[in-house]
Amino acid sequence: MDPRSLTPALRALRLCLHLLMAGLLVLAAVRADSAAGTVLAGVTGAVYAAGSYLPSVRSSQRAAAVWLAVLGASWVALLCLTPEALWVAFPLYFLQLHLLPVRRSVPVVVLTAVAAILSYVGHGAPLNPGVFIGPLLGAAVAVATVLGYQALYRESERRRRLIEELIATRAELAAAERHAGTLAERERLAREIHDTLAQGLSSIQLLLRAAERALPPGSPAAGHIDGARRAAQDNLAEARRFVRALTPPDLEHGSLAAALERLCEPGAGAGAAHEPRTGAGAHEPQAGAGARPPGAGPRVRFSVSGTPVELPTPYEVALLRIAQSALANTVRHAAAARAEITLSFMDASVTLDVVDDGAGFDPGAVRPSSDGGFGLPAMRSRAESLGGTFTVESAPGQGTAVAVSLPLPAGA
Repeated sequence: MDPRSLTPALRALRLCLHLLMAGLLVLAAVRADSAAGTVLAGVTGAVYAAGSYLPSVRSSQRAAAVWLAVLGASWVALLCLTPEALWVAFPLYFLQLHLLPVRRSVPVVVLTAVAAILSYVGHGAPLNPGVFIGPLLGAAVAVATVLGYQALYRESERRRRLIEELIATRAELAAAERHAGTLAERERLAREIHDTLAQGLSSIQLLLRAAERALPPGSPAAGHIDGARRAAQDNLAEARRFVRALTPPDLEHGSLAAALERLCEPGAGAGAAHEPRTGAGAHEPQAGAGARPPGAGPRVRFSVSGTPVELPTPYEVALLRIAQSALANTVRHAAAARAEITLSFMDASVTLDVVDDGAGFDPGAVRPSSDGGFGLPAMRSRAESLGGTFTVESAPGQGTAVAVSLPLPAGA
């Protein structure tokens, strides 16, 4: 074990082990009453001290085994000179259990205890139960103590690693939640800009173009209208790069049904649902032959089916924005004469249908707009973010039907 990693309690135990070994060797040297015994006690102490300060003994099991073998050999030689050296077996137990793996340390501890007993018997000491019980009991206590400590240490380390992993995971989760929240908010704000500012500016362009054609030749207002139309076009391009939070004003002073009904009023379709890309009646090409004159729109009818219930604000916002986008596409691309918006309240869901009799399109051939429009992907994302479904049914020449179904929350 690296001394730098020792706690104060372990440092104290380590010091006590050193003092115990030194005291027992001094006792053996004194009781040996011979120069050879003193020299062997000194050699054993020197081997012990060298191993205590050699880094290789702490880092390598092979070096530790070699050191223990040399230390054991010098101790056995000391045992042959004095039976008092058997007490050195007790610190040796702890060294062997600490430095060797369990499958090797336990047999080595048993051999050390047997050597201590045999040396005591070999020096002619009287036999008594204490001769056998003492070394064996000491070995058992050492084994239980060291193995118990190692189990507690492993459990402590496991808990420490687990706590570190939990702290790291919590930090990663918080960062991921912040990142996901940022992305979700950016997507929401981008959809809001598309469905409000961008579509409103697009509608202004359509109305200014219609007013420009209605002016008599040489009218002094023509230049101002052209300038206004170009300013609206420039600001439309700029609005698509902004990320700003907008509150749906149509829902501030009434219900969802009232907001949808206002959306169907004459002229409101071009002003409220404005710069379409894909959706009801959308087929992505620019208005050309066969399209209705700019500024004109279909006759839109609104109806409610079932018993209206109060919906959460996110539901109302999503349904209103989807209706605006779908009707905007009808006005811009479908050349439809009639359109119908139906809001249906059922037992477990609320549905919105936007149907027109316009030119229709092939839903499988729709491609995302190159100028940053959202359209179908935005409508689908709004519905799916609330656990709902979004479907589009259309074919060239057969009109378009957009349907959104959202599950009613519990208690609605």
